[in-house]
Amino acid sequence: MPAIKVERAVHGLIFALVLLLLLVGFDAEGRELPDFKGLMKSAGPSVVNVISTRRAQTAAAGGGLPDVPDRGPPRQGLGSGFIISADGYILTNAHVVADFDDVNVRLADSKREFKAKVIGLDKRSDVALLKVDAEGLPTAKLGDSKKLEPGDWVAAIGSPFGFANTITAGIVSAKGRSLPDEMYVPFIQTDVAVNPGNSGGPLLDLDGEVVGINSLIYSGTGGYMGVSFAIPIEVALDVSKQLMSQGKVTRGRIGIAMQPVTKELARSFGMNDTTGAIITNVEPGAPADRAGARAGDVVLEWNGEKIDDPNELPRLVAATKPGSLAHMAIWREGKRQTLQLRVGEVPAETAKVEPGKAPLKEEQARLGVAVRELTGAETKALGVEYGLLVLEVASRPGPGSNILPGDVIVGVNQKRFANRQEFDKLIAAQKKGDMVALFVRRGELSLYVPLEVG
Repeated sequence: MPAIKVERAVHGLIFALVLLLLLVGFDAEGRELPDFKGLMKSAGPSVVNVISTRRAQTAAAGGGLPDVPDRGPPRQGLGSGFIISADGYILTNAHVVADFDDVNVRLADSKREFKAKVIGLDKRSDVALLKVDAEGLPTAKLGDSKKLEPGDWVAAIGSPFGFANTITAGIVSAKGRSLPDEMYVPFIQTDVAVNPGNSGGPLLDLDGEVVGINSLIYSGTGGYMGVSFAIPIEVALDVSKQLMSQGKVTRGRIGIAMQPVTKELARSFGMNDTTGAIITNVEPGAPADRAGARAGDVVLEWNGEKIDDPNELPRLVAATKPGSLAHMAIWREGKRQTLQLRVGEVPAETAKVEPGKAPLKEEQARLGVAVRELTGAETKALGVEYGLLVLEVASRPGPGSNILPGDVIVGVNQKRFANRQEFDKLIAAQKKGDMVALFVRRGELSLYVPLEVG
């Protein structure tokens, strides 16, 4: 047989073998592919369609005129959820049911629909607990999100765009994701197709166990673009237990703002690595203030747990029971110290600080920035005793580009200054090429900005 025919025959045989493996559930290397049929059969019945309705409300106009709409026409929201107890408790997202008047739950078989009572919701974690008056309902099997690893297969079941009992699959992209304005939830990032209507539905592992609640997507169009986020099931269950027992969620707080430790800032503070979280502001009278914490301290541990990522600190503090004693290890002026403090409680809302006004011009300093002293009215508005307002920033590369006109400098490294002379003295003590950490106020934020001394 000619060699070319033998080669074609071998290639044909290999192709047929690969096709056979795929048909029976294996990849080209003989590894078993995930089968989601059993998962859908076991977990699907516990997933529900959540229909939220807002009625058009009217206000009497008086004078014999007819009532006029006060909140516009009625509207409807669609989402998903899953049953966690046979007697009708259901988990979903807070945004699926918040600000609606009526909530109905339709079971996966589409034959039964119940009016649901919102037991409670927590917008900070985006978790809500519902209750329907029923018995013997199919329940979801709850798992452990801590066992997940990036690359693991996962699936979502829900009602995207109102299409109930839809399953999509993908992999875990990352764990412990922090998102803007979401400091209490270490999100699970996946590439599972999640669309409007999937919110509140379960994220499942290959054992059919719920490891998270599908909560949101990152999208420029409002539709799926390969990045979706789920709330770990442990977070959701903790919230649901508090909602069930006390109707609200309590979280610990100590009254600080913070930022990450960069290589430049670690060098400024005399630290060997970039672990921990830098305290950038301490609320007067708050637990951290009473314990002696101050801006510039670097939090290294909370109750013995090392802070590798600054986003871990708010979660650890929030998970600490208000009123309990806690220990916080810090780095201050080249030494490790431990502070003991009694944890407070997160309030419903936090106050905002108004920024200062725009400035007049002054001379250029060694840092490549032009500054002027704040006026009395500006210091009062910002809530600081003294500060230097940045008017202009020299155009030069490097860390100095992080400082902006309008920033207010209130500290150098881990020290405050009470006047311009003290500030100049602190800068004069630095050598050319040294990295200095300026503690600045930027609108409502407080943060450290590394700058190379010229």
